[in-house]
Amino acid sequence: MRLFPALLSVIVLSVFISSCAVQKTGKTSPEIGLRLSLDTSSVLRNSLSGLVLYDPATSANVFAKNAGIYFAPASNTKIFSLFACLNTLGDSIPALRYIVKGDSLIFWGTADPTFLHPDFAPSKTLDFFKAYPDKKLFFSTSNFNNPHYGAGWAWDDYNDDYQPEITSLPVYGNIVRVGIKAGSIKINPAIFQSSFIDSENAQQGYIKRHMDDNHFTISKKVKEAKNYKQDIPFKTSDGLTAGLLSDTLNRVVELSRYTMPHDAKTIYSFATDTVYRRMMVVSDNMLAEQLLLLAGNTYSDTISTSSSIEAVRSRFLDDLPDPAKWVDGSGLSRYNLFTPQSLVRLLDKMYAKTPHKRLFSLFPAGGQSGTIKTAYKSGDPFIFAKSGSMSGVYNLSGYLKTKSGKTLIFSFMNNNFTHPVSKVRNEVSKILTWVHENY
Repeated sequence: MRLFPALLSVIVLSVFISSCAVQKTGKTSPEIGLRLSLDTSSVLRNSLSGLVLYDPATSANVFAKNAGIYFAPASNTKIFSLFACLNTLGDSIPALRYIVKGDSLIFWGTADPTFLHPDFAPSKTLDFFKAYPDKKLFFSTSNFNNPHYGAGWAWDDYNDDYQPEITSLPVYGNIVRVGIKAGSIKINPAIFQSSFIDSENAQQGYIKRHMDDNHFTISKKVKEAKNYKQDIPFKTSDGLTAGLLSDTLNRVVELSRYTMPHDAKTIYSFATDTVYRRMMVVSDNMLAEQLLLLAGNTYSDTISTSSSIEAVRSRFLDDLPDPAKWVDGSGLSRYNLFTPQSLVRLLDKMYAKTPHKRLFSLFPAGGQSGTIKTAYKSGDPFIFAKSGSMSGVYNLSGYLKTKSGKTLIFSFMNNNFTHPVSKVRNEVSKILTWVHENY
C-alpha cells in the first residue's frame, strides 16, 4: 500500500517536468504542446485520432501520432483520385472515342462526367456530333465493365444527390435537376417531366424516386415551395443513355456492342483542372468516380474501377508506407482504409511533381472555399486541404503554411466518435490553427 503514494509522486513530478518543458522562455514547445492538446482534448478523448505533420524541406516528420493506424477516409479518398489523374491525364479531358465506318459514326464513352452536366458550360462534344450531320449514330457499350454502384455503397442512398450511378457516358451528370420558383417547376432533362407523379404523402418535404425505376413522387408541399432545388440520381441504362442522346441531338442514336479498335480516335472536352477543382472543392462524388475511370482508361480499353485502381497502384503507389485498401473514387465506401502516413506520402508525391500554385488551387482553401470555407479565417489562407466526413468520421489532409514560413504536409484523421461531425471539425480547426501559429 505504501507504493501507491510513491507512484503518485512520480506521476506528479513527470507532469510538472512536462509542464516546465512546455513553457520554455514563455513559449510552448511545439511537439509537446501539440501532443498535450491531442491527449487532453475532451472532444477526441473517446475516439481514434491520428496526425502526421511532415516537412518536405527536410524529408522528415515533425510530429506523428497513430501514423500507421488505418482509418476510414471518406472523401479523403478523392486525394487518391486526384493523384491518379495528375499522373495519367494530360491537360484536357478525353470525351469520346470514335470511328467513322461507311455511313456510320460509332462512338464509345470514356467516362467523361462533363457531357451536358448542368454545372458545366456546354462542351465541345455537342459540336462534334453536329460535325457529322449525315452519319448514323451508334453508341457502343462494349468497353464498359463496371457495376453502377461502388463496392460497399449504401443501397438506401440511391435518392441522394451525392450518389449518382456510374456509367461509361454520363449524360446530364446522371441526375434530374428540379427547380421550383414561385410555383413554376423546371425539370432538367425535360424528358423526365412525364415521370413525376403526385405523392400520397402531402407533407413529404422532398422528391423521391422509386428505387427500381424512374418514377418520381412530388408532394403538394414541395410544388408550392417558393424556392426549391433538388438533384435526384436517375436509374441509368444503356437504352436510357441512347434515348437522352437522341432527345438532345434530335437524331436517332442506336445501341451497339461493336468492339473498339486500337486506332479509334479521341475528342476532348474540358481543361482537366476545371474538373479536378470542382471535384476537390465541392467534393463532388460523381466527378471523382468518373475521373478515376478516366485515369484507368489510359492503360486499358476497358472502363472499370477495380482495374483503374490496380493500374495506378502498381505503377505509382508501391512505395506507400502502408498498403492502401482502396475500392472507389469518391470515398462513399467504408471499405476504403488508409493510414495518415500513407496519405502524407501521397500528398508529398504531388507536392514534388506539381507546381505549388497549381496544386494548392485544386484544394479547398481555408476561410475561402469548399468544405473549409467557414474555418481558418485569419487573413491569407494557410491551409489547402481536402476534408472527408460521414457518420463517425472527420478527416482533413493537405498542406499547411506556418507563420515561420514552413510548408507542412499533414493528415489529421478521426474515426469512431459519436458526437456531431461539426464538433470534431471545430476541434481539428483549433489544433491546426495552433500548428500554424507555433511551428
